[in-house]
Amino acid sequence: MSKRKAPTSDNVNSEFCDFLMELANYEKNVNRAMHKYNVYRKAAGVLAKHPTRITTGNEAKKLDGIGDKIGKKIDEFVKTGKLVKLEKIRADDTSVAINALTKVTGIGPAAAQKLVQEGIMSVEDLRKHTDKLNHHQQIGLKYYEDFEKRIPRHEVIQLRDAAVKEINTLDSEYMCEVCGSFRRGASSSGDIDILLTHPSFTSESGKKPKVLAQVVEKLEASGLVTDRLSLGDVKFMGVCQLGDTDSQKDRAFQRIDIRLIPNDQYFCALIYFTGSDQFNKGMRAHALEQGFTLNEYCLRPVGSTGTPGEPLPVSSEEDIFDYLGMEFKKPAERNL
Repeated sequence: MSKRKAPTSDNVNSEFCDFLMELANYEKNVNRAMHKYNVYRKAAGVLAKHPTRITTGNEAKKLDGIGDKIGKKIDEFVKTGKLVKLEKIRADDTSVAINALTKVTGIGPAAAQKLVQEGIMSVEDLRKHTDKLNHHQQIGLKYYEDFEKRIPRHEVIQLRDAAVKEINTLDSEYMCEVCGSFRRGASSSGDIDILLTHPSFTSESGKKPKVLAQVVEKLEASGLVTDRLSLGDVKFMGVCQLGDTDSQKDRAFQRIDIRLIPNDQYFCALIYFTGSDQFNKGMRAHALEQGFTLNEYCLRPVGSTGTPGEPLPVSSEEDIFDYLGMEFKKPAERNL
């Protein structure tokens, strides 16, 4: 997942969302308090989708996921234009350094804290101590400025079309989709997440270690993939090249993940990795109400004993909605 938040230019509550995400990142990276991180992140997401500007904390508390403490912070920000808690965080050199270092792909909160303890307080400091970094982190540092930028939708489409063309030269039966917010119609993306499947690869066929490797090698040969972070049997993490490959000036580099999914699990995975998180939670809850259990792998009926049965055959996203008695929602309608 991208470490960059979505742009807030069309968000009338962007100021609130910005300080909530800043608090969220502080709780995750410095305090390692994932519960508080999730609370702030959810509140920011709710406010980002609210069509009108919030003017008071009480007004905000009427929205799902926003409680008394966040309401008080909104009132404080409305009255003063700032938060005392955030001012203290921004004045603490250690907190600032940890948050800055975690922006580098491959550096999590624990690694950032260790680096700060060793006296590395910024990305600039990090460039002087690359010997302390593993391969993944060195790549993250190499492309730090590019990775910080959002990817315009037209560039994702350009890369998707080029990748599909290359993959289909290996075998025209491959299916692949770019998921996440891109599939839901977002105008920009933090990174590129591709789901890949082939009819010959199923949950019953066992591992096919060469399948994903062959695809990655093909994309590398074409110049679309420039660096590897990791490559396993079913998951690739790396760097892709966008823009004009003949012009160094116009090149941009971005994170790309490719997941190889068993064909019989592909459409459940497609729903899951398309999101949104809230849409997925609602769909899973509805499935349980209808006597099914749904996850990223399969849809199974739950018997009278409460034990899930065998996975149901699924050949499209529509099949899953039909089983659950739900009206089909296009990806662009899943931005809950």
